[in-house]
Amino acid sequence: MSALPVTIIMIEDDEGHARLIEKNVRRAGVNNEILHFLDGTSALRHLETPETRGQGPLLVLLDLNLPDMSGTDILARIKQNESTRRAPVIVLTTTDDQTEIHRCYDLGCNVYITKPVEYDTFATAIRQLGLFLSVMQVPEG
Repeated sequence: MSALPVTIIMIEDDEGHARLIEKNVRRAGVNNEILHFLDGTSALRHLETPETRGQGPLLVLLDLNLPDMSGTDILARIKQNESTRRAPVIVLTTTDDQTEIHRCYDLGCNVYITKPVEYDTFATAIRQLGLFLSVMQVPEG
């Protein structure tokens, strides 16, 4: 079985934050494809298509504050969907409210990072993630 590369889905409405996140991901040595979505509607539409399901494993970078829906709603949809529920989700947001953090973990997020991101912390997480991505095996749905 040949392992398909992991595609990174970034859901972030702020172009500046998106560029910074991508730059930090690249600086940490992760060269996987990044698909950027500015809102939850278009991201979910992409994630829920049959074509996406057949393209291999996904990793989701998710902002909670989006113009069309809350990130927690998106997280819940990802984790309830049979084809995306095993995808790791990293929440990157400005919200450091403990209730919100606990809610995200309860819904199934894997890592919660508060923006503005402290680069060394982010780089360490991404490097570990890079190692994770290189060995990650996703059960076929």
